[in-house]
Amino acid sequence: MLFIGREKELQTLNDCLHSGRPEFVVIYGRRRVGKTYLVRQFFAERFSFYATGAVRISAKEKLKLFHRQLREQGGNWQDTPEDWFEAFSRLRQFLCNEGVYREPTAARRIVFLDELPWMDSSRSDFLPALDYFWNSWASMQSDLMLVVCGSATSWIIEHILNNTGGLYNRITRRIHLQQFSLRECEQFFRFSQFQIPRQQIIESYMVFGGIPYYLNYLNPRLSLAQNVEELCVKPSGQLYDEYNLLLSALFLHHEKHAAILETLSARGTGMTRAELEKHSDIGGGGQLTKALLELEQCDFVRKYKDYSRNTQRQIYQLKDPFLLFCFRFLKKRELSSWITFRQTPAFYAWSGIAFETVCLHHVEQIKEALGIRGIETYEYSWRSERRKDGAQIDLVIDRKDNVINLCEMKFTQEPYDMNQDAERELIHKREVFREETGLQKALFLTLVSAQGTRNQCQPECIQNLITGDDLFRM
Repeated sequence: MLFIGREKELQTLNDCLHSGRPEFVVIYGRRRVGKTYLVRQFFAERFSFYATGAVRISAKEKLKLFHRQLREQGGNWQDTPEDWFEAFSRLRQFLCNEGVYREPTAARRIVFLDELPWMDSSRSDFLPALDYFWNSWASMQSDLMLVVCGSATSWIIEHILNNTGGLYNRITRRIHLQQFSLRECEQFFRFSQFQIPRQQIIESYMVFGGIPYYLNYLNPRLSLAQNVEELCVKPSGQLYDEYNLLLSALFLHHEKHAAILETLSARGTGMTRAELEKHSDIGGGGQLTKALLELEQCDFVRKYKDYSRNTQRQIYQLKDPFLLFCFRFLKKRELSSWITFRQTPAFYAWSGIAFETVCLHHVEQIKEALGIRGIETYEYSWRSERRKDGAQIDLVIDRKDNVINLCEMKFTQEPYDMNQDAERELIHKREVFREETGLQKALFLTLVSAQGTRNQCQPECIQNLITGDDLFRM
């Protein structure tokens, strides 16, 4: 089997496979991140039973689909079960057959329920039936391994991981599958015979993130710019309407989610709830609370606190590179050519925010380059409250060793030219931060430049220089 990255996840699955006790494994993460691929490839399709849910069908049709999958794999029931209790009772009988398939290396009965949230429906007895199936029988089968996953991450978290009923504390392992890092993207490109330098790998991350599903569509015979145009800009492209499909598959009424994401896409450092509420198409109340939580759980948005201020206010920031790209360029359908657009000021405005998002996904690599990987830190963006002569800092790394790294991100096609104006601007940001926060810590100006600096010289005002190569660490 071939895997790019996923070492920890594979080790967890292998440990569960050979643990000698019943295992209930939950895999969750952003849609298209490769959850199903991970399970199916690890087990090489060797399941005792496999079933997947389907979205936007009735409760009766969901039961009919489960029944059909049970019959296709050896079940001999003719009629569709009346409810989920009967469906899981049949699954139990199926798994008790002497001839049921067992994974050969550990003699395990492996049950994989894919897209679990789509098996449930409003006023359904699916969850109580799953609860009863596990607690009354499966949890006592030392050779049984139940693996579930789903793209509707908010449902998985609310109903399975944070279940307060019969499934409370029943999950034996949880795997939160993340998108690829830059290093893993580089490995993917090498395997795919896609010959592009690291600068372009970073740019690909700015568009597609580290989502394997999107990367699989890239054609190695085309340039990166041509791939973006073919996949995203042209109406015939595979990802032309992906953001709509993505949101509609995850949220029944996704208009508010889309409005939040579009609003956040215009503010790189994020917005407070109060700022979001000012937009008429977003509003406030419980619906906003629910939508923000779901977007956070689905790995589209991150919530953070500004630790430089004595306040409990939370800031919401769009952290998904692909959705940032979509809401900036694809939603209004105004972009006709990505290749031509790359030469415009609007491209450079987007690339600055997009590169900041890439860096946000690689804070651990930045810490590694700074030599502080083992030091506890808080990370946040910062905005001055001044109306005049204020400042904004892309990333603040607030360290437990009484040092704060004020990180400035720069994405340029050529090595960054740190001229006197740029130096004065950075020094101004540092002094505004010092004055407004009053923090008695050492403030280190840190430049994160995708292409390094001209002549590879580190400007005098900069304590730390991080290059694009450093983001490929680990």
